Amino acid sequence: MSKNKDDQAANRILRHWQEDVPDDRLAHLVRDASRVLTKSMQLRLSEHSVNFGHWAFLRVLWSTEGLTQRELSEEVGLMEPTTFSALKAMEAQGLIERRHQDGNRKKVHIYLTEKGRDLRHVLVPIAEELNEVAARGLTQDELRIMHKGLLAIIANLVAAGAV
Repeated sequence: MSKNKDDQAANRILRHWQEDVPDDRLAHLVRDASRVLTKSMQLRLSEHSVNFGHWAFLRVLWSTEGLTQRELSEEVGLMEPTTFSALKAMEAQGLIERRHQDGNRKKVHIYLTEKGRDLRHVLVPIAEELNEVAARGLTQDELRIMHKGLLAIIANLVAAGAV
């Protein structure tokens, strides 16, 4: 989708919430906010030839390398076949390498390459800048309340067995 079409879609979402259904269900609002944030991040990542689907894997690996493919799947919250496909593409891009440890040929551990590690210094500031853009006009108190509220929603749904 072109930038113009992305802008039009985001403007439709905004108009929908401001004019059509300002009091619609919270789940819809959270979904739409997530969709616009995701699209914004996709555009920024693509400028560095990084697929949005790889972003979650990079974020985990920047803090914890050497996870097995299964552990990485669990951390990111994706099914193993999806993780396998993503890691295969990331390996082809030179972002990660797979290694067997301790002679165990069954378990594959995932490590970043230097290229994958170096992306942290490029991509994290981009994500931080996007967060700043998204939070414009909100006070620190409003941000704390929103953060606390979203965490409570997640905790409530987990406690209710919804995930």
